[in-house]
Amino acid sequence: MTGATAIRLAGLRVDAPTTSGGKSILGPLDLELPRGERVLLVGPSGCGKTTLLRAIAGLVTPAAGTVDLDGVRASEVGRLVVPPHRRGVGMLFQGGALWPHMTARKTLEFVIASAGGKPSDARIAELLALVRLSGFEDRRPDSLSGGESQRLALARAMASEPKILLLDEPLGPLDRPLRAELLEMLSELHGRFGWTTLHVTHDPEEARGYADRVLTLTSGGMLAENQA
Repeated sequence: MTGATAIRLAGLRVDAPTTSGGKSILGPLDLELPRGERVLLVGPSGCGKTTLLRAIAGLVTPAAGTVDLDGVRASEVGRLVVPPHRRGVGMLFQGGALWPHMTARKTLEFVIASAGGKPSDARIAELLALVRLSGFEDRRPDSLSGGESQRLALARAMASEPKILLLDEPLGPLDRPLRAELLEMLSELHGRFGWTTLHVTHDPEEARGYADRVLTLTSGGMLAENQA
């Protein structure tokens, strides 16, 4: 780690839509992640873990507070200063959430182009090789196993060349051997690319050996003390 701050949340609060009464579902909370750190975020269902990731990724707007990424203001009260596809953030959702009508090639081409890059056969082949899916360019999600789907979702998260990787319970839908395989792959890729990683789970043992630090989000949506 360089010591520079990759993610800084200051007084961040996210409210439910006004149709639900506008109740706070997260925060306010403060958080700083140094560049290159791997943090495991645990907490019970419904405490706001996924909402926290979505706020960092720019998929929800803060009701209060700010989100800074690599020293740049990304979100502030009621406003996304930087759009999601320009944040340098990759997100791996639980269950993959792949686009069912797109082949692996089309999926990766879309993400690369959305981030301002130029898709090429060489880049697509490189991404698929990194997740051990060489030759899967023309496969659609309905032809993939659970483990293959999550690996393609990881390639999609990597396609924009992110500096920050957000993992929303990516091991949840997998059986134990596939969990170990994906966790090993994530560790290898982190060593290669040095992402700042925030890994959300309800199971504190899931990736403890992978993380540099473990944080807990309480059922009230507040960030609690670090765990060793």
